[in-house]
Amino acid sequence: MEFLYPGFLLALLALAIPIILHLFYFRRFKKVYFTNVRFLKEVKEQTSARSKLRNLLVLLMRLLAVAMLVFAFAQPYLPRDKSVQQGRKAVSIYIDNSFSMEGKSQDVTLLEKARQRAREIVAAFDPDDDFQILTNDFEGKHQRLVGQEDALALIDDITSSPATETLGSVLRRQQRILQTSSAADNLSYLLSDFQEYAVDLDNWQDTSMRVSLVPLQAVQERNISIDSAWFEEPVQMLQQTNTLVVKLSNKGREAAENVRLSFFHEGQNKPVGTVNVPAGGFILDTINVSVLRTGWHEARLEITDYPITFDDTYFLSFYVQEKINILVVNELESNAYVDAAFRGIAYFSVDNQFSRNLDYSRFKDYQLIICNELPVLSSGLAFELQQFVRNGGNVLVFPSVNMSAGAYDNFLDAFPANRYGAFEAEVEKQVSGINTEEFVFRDVFQSLSSNLKLPLAKASFQFNGFMDRAEEPLMTYRDGRSFLSKFKIDKGHLYLCAAPLDIRFNDLVVNGEIFVPMLYKMALSRAAAEVPAWFIGRDNRLEADHIGQSADIMYRMGDQDTEFIPEQRIVGSKVIIGTGEQVRRSGWYRLWLEKDKVLKIFAFNYDRKESQQEFLAATALQQRFGERFSVIDLADAAVSTDLIAENSEGLSLWRWFVVLALLFLAIETLLLRFWKA
Repeated sequence: MEFLYPGFLLALLALAIPIILHLFYFRRFKKVYFTNVRFLKEVKEQTSARSKLRNLLVLLMRLLAVAMLVFAFAQPYLPRDKSVQQGRKAVSIYIDNSFSMEGKSQDVTLLEKARQRAREIVAAFDPDDDFQILTNDFEGKHQRLVGQEDALALIDDITSSPATETLGSVLRRQQRILQTSSAADNLSYLLSDFQEYAVDLDNWQDTSMRVSLVPLQAVQERNISIDSAWFEEPVQMLQQTNTLVVKLSNKGREAAENVRLSFFHEGQNKPVGTVNVPAGGFILDTINVSVLRTGWHEARLEITDYPITFDDTYFLSFYVQEKINILVVNELESNAYVDAAFRGIAYFSVDNQFSRNLDYSRFKDYQLIICNELPVLSSGLAFELQQFVRNGGNVLVFPSVNMSAGAYDNFLDAFPANRYGAFEAEVEKQVSGINTEEFVFRDVFQSLSSNLKLPLAKASFQFNGFMDRAEEPLMTYRDGRSFLSKFKIDKGHLYLCAAPLDIRFNDLVVNGEIFVPMLYKMALSRAAAEVPAWFIGRDNRLEADHIGQSADIMYRMGDQDTEFIPEQRIVGSKVIIGTGEQVRRSGWYRLWLEKDKVLKIFAFNYDRKESQQEFLAATALQQRFGERFSVIDLADAAVSTDLIAENSEGLSLWRWFVVLALLFLAIETLLLRFWKA
């Protein structure tokens, strides 16, 4: 047994008071008045032994009562472990306010239960102790020690947040703050549902801080979430039906039936229907999206699920271009077949230019650049084409019979891509294979019938292949060599044809069922499709076209209620945007220089990590961390103040000593009243 305030034990000197009273009171003589000697016989004789025994028992009760009161003021306790220290304490309380804490614990959410337990923990300590209240937000107001009343006020202000932190980072933050206190004892309390992904405490070692784990568990582990959504095609086209794929997951242990899925687009709620999601699994559902206008589109997916609702909504944004712009770079004259291929569809706009009069600054306005039999690729043009591809553009090269081998080699090595080799002027080669698994020819033909006429090259170049240059053949000759190849370069594609475009060497242009869809799909292809949605809290790298000429331009972002200046960096023709912690809620965020001219719309959603329903209960925490941490299982206890106090200070005994003091005083009273000397 130890004492919280051992200085009070000096009050045991007060035991001398009952002894002094005993010596002076019980040794006084009692007068007996009588008028006749006969009455002396009626006086009851008292034996010296009985009198002394009663007096000693009364003295003992008084001494014990005083001693019990002194012990009670010294606050004795039985320490639960050797780390319990006396004196002032610094207490850090972490309250997990992530979205998983929206789960129900009987009639209240886990977050409300955590706030209640936090108040009880604060009440279990003395008013002069130091307190820190911490959440996943790591806000500035939580990075300091406060008094008891301020701690209670901070607890009342805590609300749900999209922020998530691992418990290891929480303990490190608590450790730094508690070290600023002069208190003799540092204590940490972690109030959480202890999702498995966040529990990274296996390697935690710190003897300067006593850590207590306080698990809170929902009554029912059930949650359906919309995990992600994406378009099957990388580019959304006007007046076309686009297929949107939706992934729904069931994080619970029971199958979910008749989950209603809705799609909001263009101000209309379009019920998709109901789906069944297996327990612990997921399904993929598809939605046909009709695009009736150009520009930016905002869309939203919704399901109905309770009680965890943050992951029931999924925001998307996508852009539909007014036109697909194609640039054809010619040496002497344009190709009539290329012009005719795009002439019938107004959605495509073809611009023919000569290689000597190019405006490189306009390359970013095109989706496809066709190099039509250029004998020489200047270093400037080669560099701009490389940057165009790396930034997401597509380049199709038809070689010239009189090409400069050195210029082309330098151009292709920079990507890298296969080089053009020897020119076979008198060798005819028949194309025999088409790669229908690749985007350019996927879904173009219902079936490759024998009636389909494939291109014939009357003269062509050989490709010098390299193992480190990832070629994807699109059309091949009968000997297995490539007629048309694709190379994925960063965000764009480089397409190389083995034969010149001129009909004298290559009849590809007269095979309309192949040539026309090939050009269309190349113009629409993207190595990296536009991201329709982003997740809050991740290290997102947003991009947009830089429309200004100066690097000092200040871009702004915001939703309907907020506006902020994001982190921004100009890299060539792009502006790189970083949102950090400025995006706090899901929805659509617009980027602009002038507020009435939206440059881009980004859709943000809450991170789905909190959708997981895998938690560590008190027994699992005890088995895993019981040797290093204290696990406090409050279960459904109405008030946990006493339990918290016992855990932090040991088993308090002062109440028992007060009871004993009252008991000894009661015995003394009974002795004096009923034992007549």
